[in-house]
Amino acid sequence: MAKETFERLMEQFARSRQIMVREVSKAIIGQEEVLNQIYAAIISRGHCLLVGVPGLAKTLMVSSLARIMDLSFKRIQFTPDLMPSDITGTNVIDESEAGRREFRFVEGPIFAHIILADEINRTPPKTQAAMLQAMQEREVTVGQNTYPLPSPFFVIATQNPIEQEGTYPLPEAQLDRFMFNIFVDYPTQAEEERILSATTGGQVPELDCIFNARQILNMQKLVMGVPVSEYVIKYVANLVRATRPSDPTAPEFVKQMVDWGAGPRAGQYLILGGKAFAAMDGRYTVSTEDVRRVAIPVLRHRIGCNFAASSEGVDSVEIVQRLIEAIPEPEVAKYAKARPVPSPEPAEPEGPKVLSLTDEKGTSTPPEAGASHERPEAPHAAGD
Repeated sequence: MAKETFERLMEQFARSRQIMVREVSKAIIGQEEVLNQIYAAIISRGHCLLVGVPGLAKTLMVSSLARIMDLSFKRIQFTPDLMPSDITGTNVIDESEAGRREFRFVEGPIFAHIILADEINRTPPKTQAAMLQAMQEREVTVGQNTYPLPSPFFVIATQNPIEQEGTYPLPEAQLDRFMFNIFVDYPTQAEEERILSATTGGQVPELDCIFNARQILNMQKLVMGVPVSEYVIKYVANLVRATRPSDPTAPEFVKQMVDWGAGPRAGQYLILGGKAFAAMDGRYTVSTEDVRRVAIPVLRHRIGCNFAASSEGVDSVEIVQRLIEAIPEPEVAKYAKARPVPSPEPAEPEGPKVLSLTDEKGTSTPPEAGASHERPEAPHAAGD
């Protein structure tokens, strides 16, 4: 891709993000950083887990994003009696006109571009596991057949952190499938006053469709093409490895307060998230600041704190904040001037003459076997 074309596409990409925020703000007041993180996950082919108390418009955010995109949208309400086949689909027996019976696959709600998994922790682990293959491989296996899911495909799940009765905590394998763990906080007072004024008048905002599936796929390809330097990759690797208490580079507070740290997938999502935010800002490369911006939503659910951390009131978010302060950026190698390469000796004319070197006395001696024919360097002056 030519440089001019890439720059033009990046400018269009930055404008598309502004259009998205302006359109969604018709229905959602505030929560701009949450919307930016969801949008970054979508253009990075990632999934999101929204965690917040009831009434913060988590479901409305997802449905509003679906309304501005010309994509299929399905909402799955996770309940204790939900079965895996209620999500993936099942085989049913059909009888043809000739009287022959055969199985026919009936697709479940997972076959859509955007999936809202509402209150995902209210269903048992066997039903939660039905989402693992869909989120990672983007396909579903039923019986002996494997069915691909639509592209693009995103899962945005919601979870209530305060109501624990009748809930089933997500296992680590399920949590690791989510790119971002986004905490939805309370609005400010000014935002809450606007919410009360806008939502009690009986007016329903009309959202325009601004993206289609092809545009989303093109944006995903553009984000994947954002370059990342070895300097940023080394910083990401140092940050992720420092979360593991068994790693020799881990700080002392990690060894004392953490049972298990993040895996390589965390580093992948840190780089992809950094690419997304760099592209959203119209920049052509990823910086360490972009990595630090996504460090908390990427690492929050990939660090297991132990009792020592709980006794001191330390959670995984504070661990990540300490790591950001404790892990320095890698040193940039200083530029060393390269020594000039000596010019090759001119080829000797063919003939019976034997190539020789001249010693200090002016006598001619044949070169030893395997000796170099390069010019010797000039001697250094005394004191050099």
